[in-house]
Amino acid sequence: MRLIKRLRQYLNIWAVLSLFFISIIIIPNLLIGVNLFTEANENWQHIKDYLLQEYIINTVLLIVFTGAATMLIGTSLAWLVTNYRFPLKNFFAWGLILPLAIPAYIGAYAYHGILNYTGVIQATLRNTFDVSVNQAYFNIMTIPGAVFIFTLFLFPYVYVITKGFLEKQSASLFENARLLGSGPFNTFFSAGLPLSRAAIVGGVVLVVLEVLNDYGVVSYFGIQTFSTAIFRTWYGMKDLDSAMKLAGILMFLVIIILVLERLIRGQRNYSFSSANIRTVEPQQVKGIKGWLIFSYCLVIFSFAFIIPMVQLIYWAMLTYEDILTREFITLVFNSVFVATVTAVIIVCISLIVGNYTRLHKGLAPKIISRVITLGYSIPGAAIAIAVITLFIFIDDFIFSILSLLNLNGGIVLRTTLVMLISAYIIRFMAVGYNAIEAGFEKIGTSFTEASRGLGFSTVTTFFKVDIPILRGAIFGGFILVFVDILKELPLTLFLQPFNFSTLATQAYRFANDEMVHEASLASILIVLVSGLSIYYFHRFSQKDL
Repeated sequence: MRLIKRLRQYLNIWAVLSLFFISIIIIPNLLIGVNLFTEANENWQHIKDYLLQEYIINTVLLIVFTGAATMLIGTSLAWLVTNYRFPLKNFFAWGLILPLAIPAYIGAYAYHGILNYTGVIQATLRNTFDVSVNQAYFNIMTIPGAVFIFTLFLFPYVYVITKGFLEKQSASLFENARLLGSGPFNTFFSAGLPLSRAAIVGGVVLVVLEVLNDYGVVSYFGIQTFSTAIFRTWYGMKDLDSAMKLAGILMFLVIIILVLERLIRGQRNYSFSSANIRTVEPQQVKGIKGWLIFSYCLVIFSFAFIIPMVQLIYWAMLTYEDILTREFITLVFNSVFVATVTAVIIVCISLIVGNYTRLHKGLAPKIISRVITLGYSIPGAAIAIAVITLFIFIDDFIFSILSLLNLNGGIVLRTTLVMLISAYIIRFMAVGYNAIEAGFEKIGTSFTEASRGLGFSTVTTFFKVDIPILRGAIFGGFILVFVDILKELPLTLFLQPFNFSTLATQAYRFANDEMVHEASLASILIVLVSGLSIYYFHRFSQKDL
């Protein structure tokens, strides 16, 4: 009887639903891991002998140099914005987040259009100054060019996390360093960097994961990486087994990166010895030093946001009459529909799992809260192959059951939006869950316990007490997921049904067909929605501090 009571205590409706949702995330990825140990075919042998080394080298070069460049730019900007007052400092504080609104593949289209033979730079040099240039100097479609693109549009990950960390530090830490004779640079290297190590590493790891997830930039630039290899193996060779092995190696690389993150962070923790903390007060910088800081921020902001946006707007003005058709409206509807449906599902799952992990203590809730966020660490190409594998198995199982019942036909799930939305859920569950979990942490359990004390069930309490209090977190999680799905390219390209396209895939196809001008309007819509969301969350977070 005691065992039955314990089982009833742990296997309630919240636990059962949480375990079910966790299985949705785990099973597809387990299939990828198992396939690594299956027998190889001729295609895989060819890939392993002649191509795999190139995939590994290119991928490592991209993540190492992009990680280093984003760390340098993001950390320096975070330090300057946090510690100094200079012209337009308040604008740059949130404006330097805006490059995240431009997906890297859209930035790649814009900069290739600017720098190529018919672009504004070379055209101006030829027509105005009668200067012919060596095309090699303007060829951005290389690994250094890809690093440049990734750095410009991904450094805000490092900037935001490091800035948020520095703003909460005690001012006395840096003041003491200055009193001991340290100048601005010495204070940064002796106090700022060591304190911010965990935040910097966390931001760089997010950048690296985004680079591994990318398909649009490397495909457009013709760089062979794991994402392009998986796509080519599946669509070109129709070889799912080899694509699964590539996805498995890519997942193994992600695991190595996450382990390295833990090792680099180490066991050092910095905490306050007093509850009375005076946070960092920015110093007023006047004269040439202030304008130098302003110029540095302006140059980065211009390259990362203003220049590509001006180019996209110019292209849109040339082509909007041809692009604004019924087909384009359908693309907008498709994008909004899948993003809305998926965001609603993710928020609902996050509420259920978040409520379970909040109300129950022990090892199982901790494991569930960790596992449910793993999908964001896995590149889209790997998730796509995992989901394809699972849905092929489900379809085959359905057909076998129907055959036993002497029935014909059946639902082919692999050709429906169900497969695409399932992949979105796995990939972006962490985004929605983190927002909901943060909301649960703020409200605690006191309101829930008071409701239970009045005789209401956990389900009634959940709907009548918890959800109304969590409205801000729910809306925030929904918007974050919605924007991420709107920008997502690899998963959509892999898994979209026939005759179904989104703004992201249409922009990619136009650019891939050398119709970059026509890709601009879809790109601008994506950037505008993302930019407005970033501004909203900046304002929301400032009020919340």
